[in-house]
Formats: sequence, structure tokens, C-alpha cells
Amino acid sequence: MNAAGILLAAGRGRRFDPQGARNKLLQPLANGDPVVVASARHLLAVLPQVIAVVPPADGGVADALRALGCEVTVCDAADSGMAASLVHAVRHSLHWSPNGADAWLVALGDMPYVEPGTMRALLEALAGGAGIAAPVMEGRRGNPVAFGLVHLPALLALQGDAGARGLLKSSHVTEVEVTDPGIFRDIDTPADL
Repeated sequence: MNAAGILLAAGRGRRFDPQGARNKLLQPLANGDPVVVASARHLLAVLPQVIAVVPPADGGVADALRALGCEVTVCDAADSGMAASLVHAVRHSLHWSPNGADAWLVALGDMPYVEPGTMRALLEALAGGAGIAAPVMEGRRGNPVAFGLVHLPALLALQGDAGARGLLKSSHVTEVEVTDPGIFRDIDTPADL
């Protein structure tokens, strides 16, 4: 399995700052790391190949991610919804490495508390034959989500702001039990920091 990490960091964070003056992904956490840097570090701890999707004029997010070793790609259509960013990243992954990716671990740039062990468990589920693997804690599903090659056509056909939500509803999802509250914890408002 040649899995690629995908870090979706192309949202505008309007709930965090409706005026758009402060990029939530660049806000420091308690340890001083910007939100997106912490998210990327956890993903890079599991997969050496991480593609980070950013919007045009990202305010410095791309620079922070390149400094960590992420492959950064700009999605010009990012404002049309999460699906555009995800499709953009998957397409990019098919040509990025010599063999192209055949599995994807899709993480969100505003979820810096997901443990690397959770991500490893999702990849292990894919390696064990799952087509889609998602973490579950106390009966509740969270993020990130891993997709196998069988779902490539469906991933490339995604549209709108729901991302892969429809695919998760229409396909069998292998639920991986974890003890990681980070699968639910995103940064949507300044209070979440």
C-alpha cells in the first residue's frame, strides 16, 4: 500500500474570524505551535508523504507547511467547498510519487489534537482490507478518515461543501475503536484554542 497523507488546509475559517483578519490555522496553541503545524506534525509522524492543500493567498500557511516537509498544492477552487480541495489533493497524489498513491489518509488542518496512533490504526485497517476506515470513540465517529483505492472514482467525483460525507453514508465504513478525544476536537472559534 502506497498511502499518502492529505491535509486539508484550504478553508477560510469564517466562524473563527468573520472579517478574515486572523487565519485560525496560524493561531498558536498552548504549546506555541500554530494549529496547522501541530496537525501536520501528527500526520507526518505516520506518513512521510503529506500533501497539504491551501487556498490562494493563504497568509503564510503554505510556508509553514513547506518548512515541515509537506508537499503544498494550491487549490484555486477551494472556496467552492471542501470537495474541491479533496479532489485536488487526490489528483495531485496520483502523480506526485513515482508509483502514485493508492490509499489516502485525509486529515483536517484545524484538528491538531488527533493522536498519531489513531492515524496508524486507520492505515492498519486499510492494509487489512477495509475500503474506508474511520475512528470511533464511545459510539461516535470522528476524523480523520482513510480511503482505499477502491474508492478512487468516487473520491474524484466529489462536489460541494460536504466533502466525502456522502461517500461515508453510502459505503461500508470500517469503524476503528480508539480512545482519542482529538478525533472530535477542531478549532472553529477562538475559545477552541
